[in-house]
Amino acid sequence: MMFFPGEKITTTTDLSQQDGDYLYTRLREGEGIGQLFVRASVGGTSAEEGMEIPLDAPDYDRQCERDFGRMVYRLLSAATGRAPKWGILTGIRPIKLFHQCVADGMTEEEIRRLFTQEMLLSPGKLDLAIQTQKNEQKVLSRSTRDSFSLYISIPFCPSRCHYCSFVSHSIDRAKKLMPEYVSRLVEELRYTAKLVDQIGIKLKTVYFGGGTPTTLTAEQLQLLIDVIKEEFDFSHLEEYTIEAGRPDTITLEKLQVIKNSDVTRISINPQTLNDQVLEAVGRRHTAKDVIDKFHMAREVGIDCINMDLIAGLPGDTLDSFRRSVDGLIALGPENITVHSLSVKRAADLAKVDPEFLRHGSLVSDMVDYSQRVLAQHDYHPYYLYRQKNTMDNLENVGYCRPGQEGLYNVYIMDETHSILAVGAGGVTKLREPGGSKIQRVFNFKFPYEYLSRFDQVIARKDEVTKFYETYPF
Repeated sequence: MMFFPGEKITTTTDLSQQDGDYLYTRLREGEGIGQLFVRASVGGTSAEEGMEIPLDAPDYDRQCERDFGRMVYRLLSAATGRAPKWGILTGIRPIKLFHQCVADGMTEEEIRRLFTQEMLLSPGKLDLAIQTQKNEQKVLSRSTRDSFSLYISIPFCPSRCHYCSFVSHSIDRAKKLMPEYVSRLVEELRYTAKLVDQIGIKLKTVYFGGGTPTTLTAEQLQLLIDVIKEEFDFSHLEEYTIEAGRPDTITLEKLQVIKNSDVTRISINPQTLNDQVLEAVGRRHTAKDVIDKFHMAREVGIDCINMDLIAGLPGDTLDSFRRSVDGLIALGPENITVHSLSVKRAADLAKVDPEFLRHGSLVSDMVDYSQRVLAQHDYHPYYLYRQKNTMDNLENVGYCRPGQEGLYNVYIMDETHSILAVGAGGVTKLREPGGSKIQRVFNFKFPYEYLSRFDQVIARKDEVTKFYETYPF
């Protein structure tokens, strides 16, 4: 998939079907040896590699996986002319591998050698990963065995962006659900708070996500903020974020509600400052709207703002993307997050233009520019993750000014501690204190299902108590 983005790939064990373009892999074990073999046939030209590994080699399975990966990478890179910069790494959380290396006592020189020679990372991505790991570590040290974060899902948006695959509903169609949704959300919050009190875990961060939380009215937003303050102990709280991502949902009244509460951080996300691109992806606002709402938030007194950009949106050019980056830097938000476009199968963009993923070199240039220029203006990378179907197999990176790291972003990406989620589509992720066990508890995805089966939502919450009885802190 890294070398043939957007194309349908099938697998088979029927050797008679080796025709057209194919990749053939084989592992034979016997007489103390594992024999690895790979053949790639692309455009009528074939090439192959093979090697042997002793069956009693340390980490035999992992070594086989990596050796297969390197052989496949070399053969397909030669056949296609593509050289994905993250090498053979395909996971969502590559920085966790770097944390593990540090925990194992490896020096930076040893880490660089491992990821260059065995994982085939490019020098640029290796430097980015090492820098991100160091900055993440400062945040991770703030989490304790008995800490957790609270996530509140507001799965409504003013409209659905063409690149989006999240379970969010346009308020044009779902507005009638919102009063009942907020009412049930209050019930789930109160029940969750009771479990937290019984268990004794401490709240570190609160995060309103979506969707777009500011699709709520000011009164609904105030109600949820009041309930959270009333029900949860804030004595250990270090961060409180509300995504106000769509500027067309932001009002002065809502910003005043936010400012007069315990909220410490918001997002105002343009994705681009090119009006033509905004229109092309289904955003119902202009670049001027973004700038106006940013200044409005500043005037209200909100002093920690994140702004998102997406590299690779249809119709965007390198010059246009550069202007978007430069425009955000000129505004001076504390956080700037740069996403590489990921075209999900459920997104409208994938249905309109299935070939879009094959144009990745431009996105790579955009991402490189943002990394270079943000560093020049004292923004450093503090969290990083990757997704499937991302243009040029690239990454998403959060940058911030020193001391302005978004704690929740690090905790959820690193899976540092438990995240208790409420609302439709929310996924509670329970992390064993001091261990590696992860257990997920799912809420129903769709708001109407969340509402009609709410008794089951509450019943599932009891899994939280059972988990901490099994894995006490």
